[in-house]
Amino acid sequence: MKQEKQRLNYVLFLVTGSGLVTVARAMTLSFLAIKLQQSFGLGPAMIGALLGIGPLLGAVAAPFAGSLSDRMGRRTMLTLTLLSMALALIGMGLAETVLTFCLAQIVAAVALAIYEPISRALMSDVCPQPLRLKYFSWRYTATNAGWAIGPLIGIAAGAASTTLFIVAGAVYVAFAVALHLLHVPIRQSDDVPQATAPVPLLTSLRAAILDPRLAFFVGGGTLLMAVYGQWSATLAPYLTSHVAGGMEIYAYLVSINGAVVLIGNPFARRFIERTAAIHGLVIGCILFALGEIGFMSAAGFWGLAISMVVFTLGEILVVPCEYMLVDRIANDRNRGSYFGAHSFSTVGNFIGPTLGGATLGAFGGAGMFLLFAGFAGLSAILFAVGTRMPPPKVAAPQSSAGSTEATIGPHIRGACLVA
Repeated sequence: MKQEKQRLNYVLFLVTGSGLVTVARAMTLSFLAIKLQQSFGLGPAMIGALLGIGPLLGAVAAPFAGSLSDRMGRRTMLTLTLLSMALALIGMGLAETVLTFCLAQIVAAVALAIYEPISRALMSDVCPQPLRLKYFSWRYTATNAGWAIGPLIGIAAGAASTTLFIVAGAVYVAFAVALHLLHVPIRQSDDVPQATAPVPLLTSLRAAILDPRLAFFVGGGTLLMAVYGQWSATLAPYLTSHVAGGMEIYAYLVSINGAVVLIGNPFARRFIERTAAIHGLVIGCILFALGEIGFMSAAGFWGLAISMVVFTLGEILVVPCEYMLVDRIANDRNRGSYFGAHSFSTVGNFIGPTLGGATLGAFGGAGMFLLFAGFAGLSAILFAVGTRMPPPKVAAPQSSAGSTEATIGPHIRGACLVA
């Protein structure tokens, strides 16, 4: 009972830490484009290219980092990642040349891409399975609260000021130190050597990539990320150029999105608990599609506001359900590999704005919104198929000592993903 309480307290620490680092991230990284424009005089095309390099590299690095965390331990990897992020933020604040600033920004983007899957894997390691949906939902609420608070702090303190970057770096250092000092109360600690030989990094990552269930989840997650990951990058240009008072309406829609997330998240969690993760995800995809069609059809503020509510309801269903589906095909020894491989779906953050912007220019708002509605529908199909795929076949041991396949195989669950 005491150990159970320690584990839940540690999960709450991770949830709180995620909220704090999101505040630090939002009050600085939200204004990178302004920093590049005002301090270095760069144009929109160059800014977009420079800000896109880091996340792309991060999407490639995250699967390897996730697998590495299965061997080195989540706490060690997270501590190093947070310290790297801190140094990068301080570097951006002190940078006097565009080259120095962009190098620091790339380090920050890669560190962020690595932090997300490993921190989710650590939460799954510590949190009892029946409570994971609840605490994943709380983590999502904490990060959204961070995105709501961070930009306001940034504006009040002076957007993209050097002091903000240094303060944000200090927040990451504080979280890294606390994470390193606190004991991780899990049954099979990632921070001590295991009795069995560790699975080689590339072998563990390959096993995750070759899991047909995860392959479908990555495909579906990529399309979902294209729909909601950077919705502001496509909705804002549409509103400002096609709707009267579009900039003011966009500001209201951002507030509506944040309010619906904070208010609706507890209700979404209870709904998922009563149904199943895959059912919640499919319904979320349907709501995404309806929201996109609503944006296309809306003639004024109220139509857009209602569409944003529908769209955001889809978001608060999809995000925790997606994490739960990946968690249920992973285990204590390969969870980092699975979450890391799944994080490759963040390339949708670039597919969405790129294809959406091109479609908006070529076919107008109707073409763009229908494209995203189609992405949402196709994503639901991919996830539904993935839940019905069998687990990978386990090869027979090659020796009495046990082959690599024998080491990995028994730890890969074949249970259905529907709760």
